[in-house]
Amino acid sequence: MRHTARTWSAKPADNTKASKKWRSVDATGAHLGKLAVKVANALRGKDKPTFTPHVDTGDFVVVYNAASVKLTGAKMDQKIYYRHSGYIGSLKSRTARELLEKEPETIIKQAVSGMLPKNKLAKDMIRKLKIYPGKEHPHTAQAPTPMEI
Repeated sequence: MRHTARTWSAKPADNTKASKKWRSVDATGAHLGKLAVKVANALRGKDKPTFTPHVDTGDFVVVYNAASVKLTGAKMDQKIYYRHSGYIGSLKSRTARELLEKEPETIIKQAVSGMLPKNKLAKDMIRKLKIYPGKEHPHTAQAPTPMEI
């Protein structure tokens, strides 16, 4: 009789809030795309050996100094962010430079959410992302471990 190795798969019951770690990322001088990839992978849990695609096994991520993130090339003036309220004629657009000055959290949040899967888990994953424009954040009590970019 042959014995085969069995593949372990995470269950939603195994994945409690207490099992999730807190990580922090300093966005000073980081390129937006590279930062978003690292943060999205940490939110999904892809860097863990217990990664399971249909279960949220990721950690909480705190991104600080979001106002000093970099965009390569001429994207600051050429990249346009749109938003629409749903009413006729209410399409608003802003360049990346304008958005970075007023709401730097939005640029990082949109970049990360675009790299998450398009399913029900994405909403839970994006809730674990905390973004702050400056150095101060209220999550020092969680003792987040720094992440390399």
